[in-house]
Amino acid sequence: MFNHTKKIRYAVVGGGQISQQAFMPGIARTNNSELVALVTGDPVKADKLASLYGIKSWSYEEYDALLASGEIDAVYVATPNFLHMQYAVPALEAGIHVLLEKPMASSVAEAEQIIAAQKTHGAKLMIAYRLHHEPGTVEMVTRARAGEFGDLRSFSSVFAQNVAEANSRGHNGFWSGPVPDMGTYPLNAVRNLFGQEPIAVYAVGTKAPDRGFNFHDTVAVTLQFPDERLAQFTVSYATASSEFFELVGTEASIHSSPCYMFGPKTGISYTEKTAAGSKTHSFDPVEQFGNETQYFSDCIINDRQPEADGEEGLLDMRVLAAVERSLATGETVPLEPAHRSRCIDPGQALQLKPAKEPSEDEMISIVPQSA
Repeated sequence: MFNHTKKIRYAVVGGGQISQQAFMPGIARTNNSELVALVTGDPVKADKLASLYGIKSWSYEEYDALLASGEIDAVYVATPNFLHMQYAVPALEAGIHVLLEKPMASSVAEAEQIIAAQKTHGAKLMIAYRLHHEPGTVEMVTRARAGEFGDLRSFSSVFAQNVAEANSRGHNGFWSGPVPDMGTYPLNAVRNLFGQEPIAVYAVGTKAPDRGFNFHDTVAVTLQFPDERLAQFTVSYATASSEFFELVGTEASIHSSPCYMFGPKTGISYTEKTAAGSKTHSFDPVEQFGNETQYFSDCIINDRQPEADGEEGLLDMRVLAAVERSLATGETVPLEPAHRSRCIDPGQALQLKPAKEPSEDEMISIVPQSA
């Protein structure tokens, strides 16, 4: 049960599309969290968003003062990946809890520094894997781990979109490109469905000749797991939208689509096929950003360690880094055996009703991600 005697006060660090579209509206659906501050370098956002939400705005130069102000308990860090460590570590050092967007950093070394700060100073750290609190996803993971689909053998997925080159994601190298941005979703899904960590990674990338991205805009990744299990996923910034995964076991296969996205009209669903026929399992849309915030705030209030902690983020990061090495060398990259100490618990699935999202036209001073 949630403790309702206190609301955790959040500051949003970074006023980009994901903050405006999802986190800032979604937190209002919780009963244990409140938005009290925004950190941004854009004076237009500072003025308009502060007025819209009735909150106080702070500049990045004032960040240390905000952390010491006593006015916040936690931060939601949604800056570009390469700035995550810069804002997560000082918060943790100040005893401020951190909800950190995924991927957790732009290198394994940065991720390890964030974890070290958390362990040294004791504030809580959660990586924002919102699907760990989405009912359909949690059901699929729970059933897969219970053996209901038989011995799991393979996983395949495509997650693709047409990204505007003017968006910040389009010109900041590999760690702002499709593999860390979109590949984290199939990677995290298969790690949790299999309940295992990959032992080898191979990747191939291409660049569309009519696009100006400074990275491979379409990448295919193959992962080898223990027990003769294989996974493959393809991500792209240069195609029509596509979003699905298929998990194949010895007793059943499941095809899920939608499987990664969010929104007031997006409910995760999957079709299960067995020798007896097929059955579709559909789930109503939920407030995915509110769900994860409700869960994290409950962990803070009741002094519990969140499930998707720094370890979970780091296990994804080491695979993303291996993809980068494989793209550079053309070789298969082996990974040291690893084991996740925790897994998704069925009780993490929450049912908050979706908040209304602003349209791209209604958001303030953003370069839309979609082309």
